[in-house]
Amino acid sequence: MAARHHPLLGGLLALFLALTGLVALPTPARAAPAVCALACDTLDPAKARQETFPVPDRTIGGRTLRLHVSDPDSMAWASIDDGVAGDSAWLDRSWDRGATWEGLLGRASVPGSWTGTRTLMYNITDPVGHRRGWIRACADAGAVACTDWVHPRVCDGTSCDGADPATAAGDATPVPSTTLFGRTISLHVDQRGGMAWGVIAGGGAGDEIWLDRSWDGGASHPEGSSLGRTSVPAEAASARTAMFATRDPRGLLYGGAVRACGREAAHQEGSCTAWARPAPTRARAAADALMASYHTNEGWWRSSWWNSAVALTSVIDFAERSGRHDYDWVIARTFEQNRGVFPAGGRGSDPIEGHFISRAIDDAAWWAVAWLAAYDHTGERRYLEEAVTITDYVHRYWDTGTCGGGVWWDRERTYKNAVTNGLYLWLTTSLHQRIGGDTVWGGRADTAATWYLGSGMINSSGLVNDGITAGCANNGQTVWSYNQGLAIGAFTQLWRSTGNSRYLDTAERLADTAISSPALTRGGVLTESCDVGTASCDDNQKQFKGIFVRHLADLADATDSAAYRAYLARQADSIWTSDRDPLNRLGQRWSGTGPNPSDWRTQASALEALTAAS
Repeated sequence: MAARHHPLLGGLLALFLALTGLVALPTPARAAPAVCALACDTLDPAKARQETFPVPDRTIGGRTLRLHVSDPDSMAWASIDDGVAGDSAWLDRSWDRGATWEGLLGRASVPGSWTGTRTLMYNITDPVGHRRGWIRACADAGAVACTDWVHPRVCDGTSCDGADPATAAGDATPVPSTTLFGRTISLHVDQRGGMAWGVIAGGGAGDEIWLDRSWDGGASHPEGSSLGRTSVPAEAASARTAMFATRDPRGLLYGGAVRACGREAAHQEGSCTAWARPAPTRARAAADALMASYHTNEGWWRSSWWNSAVALTSVIDFAERSGRHDYDWVIARTFEQNRGVFPAGGRGSDPIEGHFISRAIDDAAWWAVAWLAAYDHTGERRYLEEAVTITDYVHRYWDTGTCGGGVWWDRERTYKNAVTNGLYLWLTTSLHQRIGGDTVWGGRADTAATWYLGSGMINSSGLVNDGITAGCANNGQTVWSYNQGLAIGAFTQLWRSTGNSRYLDTAERLADTAISSPALTRGGVLTESCDVGTASCDDNQKQFKGIFVRHLADLADATDSAAYRAYLARQADSIWTSDRDPLNRLGQRWSGTGPNPSDWRTQASALEALTAAS
């Protein structure tokens, strides 16, 4: 909860304090909720990765008050030195540029025989809450004083807030302009650099133009309002702001939205364009919007366990194909925050027992896929080892006593289905490829492939149904794109490993059927059965199509097929032109028909399509 301004003790005292640069002691407020990013508030400064002093020290009665900032941690702490027992120091933190603040954060007093003390560390940005903070150090040493506020400049690569629009690499107007008393107010973006500025035209002296910047899609913008506010000069008809960034990598804030606002000189009311986000590339725009939903403190996309594994895989695939490393920290963060034990309700309805394992065999397998992608991208051995641990667990549920083989879907051994066995086949093959001299995983992959091809899950039309019955026959249940995609990917990888043309023939047959059958493709666009008419996909089904295109892209790479590449390009084009809003949010239905909900799951799915076509 934000505290009020520090209360002053009357008009004369207020004047005196203003002239001397001192402020009155704040009234103690209820403790502000802890902010957590890469670490939570109250971290020991001994753990800081850096120490800088961005504002001048303050001297209070011979004491030295200092603000310390660690940019890599995006955290700060205060210290007081040359003092006496009872002197104290603390931090003030504001989320609205100093209009209000949380006071007395980490207040520490100089003990007995000491001459100084320091606070603990507090976060300057709050990526989970989508807000950037200002922070200052304050002390009470016979009088109360504070340093200047620190509000880290937003920089993205080589571009920072305040840059001249003349240096922009491009000039696009992503949303329609707005008018006010004959003035035209427009938003301009440098798509490549992710920078934005505002322009007012057709006006006169005293008219104003500015930008608003929001880190939560326009829901709020207390720290980012009136950025670059500029007046039209005398005898001119137009003006523009400086440029401002829409990503804050240092503050772990991505997918910032901007709008241009203006005011005519003779009136108080203003007018603003719609909110928009730049799109440096299609895939990067989708990745930035996806990362806006990532819970940095917990290291996942909250509320869906296996879906988070698939979302992480989509981010890794984007990084690998684009050659970017913006989000490499997300891989490590997700791994380190989630490889432990969680009770039921902590990460899903089932307990997580460590190493990303739960009673749902396929849920665990999705995490193994993510860690193999992470290993390929980073080369870090720990990710390969984790994938081995998880796949060892999945292998425990390979059972020849029922239907001659196959992996059970759950620990209770109730169902053998396409998703779990497609994952197992892909994982065993992939481990064989990555472990030098392996014979164990390769042998398991061969056995699993033979069983899969004889299981009947691939029907006579070349489509993969959901699973098999208790009588070991195709159950005729829904054809889902992710089952088709997993089989395409698994048999593609088997062909890479063995050179056996039977496996490549199978992958191509499955792909050719998928891109031509109305069960999965309509009007040239990948379409689930829950994408049709008034139906709606559930939270799991929202991510199926992204899994399909990931594996079709692998087959396209293996075969250099123009038909597969054209299909992938068609998906990306449809998403970009029909399934995207000005904030680069991508919906469930890639054809853009309604109802078309969007959330981080649909975003991750569409990101895979944009990555595959890039």
